Amino acid sequence: MTAPADWIAVERPGYLGSARDRTHAQWDAAYGPGQWRLAWLVNGNAFDREQMTMLYEDAYYEFLRYQVTVREQLIREARDVYDDSPTNVQSGRDYRVQETGRTHVQDIAIRRAVSRLGLGFEGDQLIQIRDSLGEHPLSMTLSPGQVPFHRPHLILSPGLEGWWKPGSVEAFYQSNKVLQITRQAQQASATPAWEPEVRA
Repeated sequence: MTAPADWIAVERPGYLGSARDRTHAQWDAAYGPGQWRLAWLVNGNAFDREQMTMLYEDAYYEFLRYQVTVREQLIREARDVYDDSPTNVQSGRDYRVQETGRTHVQDIAIRRAVSRLGLGFEGDQLIQIRDSLGEHPLSMTLSPGQVPFHRPHLILSPGLEGWWKPGSVEAFYQSNKVLQITRQAQQASATPAWEPEVRA
């Protein structure tokens, strides 16, 4: 396995969405399979997906902990939540279970946050949590583009812009995400390294 020091950040790819698989194929072609990875920079440390989701989930936990009205409505009305497909419920509380062609995190984070609060869904509605695409009022309220990130000082500056609000969970997810390649791939491709801006 490649040592951490042998990974070089080369860009902040931003939101991939439906272009994810195509972009991954391009990185395979440019750097070689197994020679690149996505990581999240937090205080200068490269976090893997598991580490990143802990922070992501904590933001939902803190939001639901203090937004009592939202929490009570969610518990009362939802039987479960999903992102891009009702099949997302198959993931349960396991971030590693990704059954569609897109990555879904917010639904799992909500399930886990509800569990951490000692609660469970009591309603009969399967609620989509996907910004303006969901029909339920909580679709927007609990969108990662709306829920504030609980530790905003950790979001890399300048934050990347997109469909999400600055300072949101999605702002953290997208702004701190970097493409890293092995030192060998970086030297072979002559790809310049990327460095975060230093805050004054």
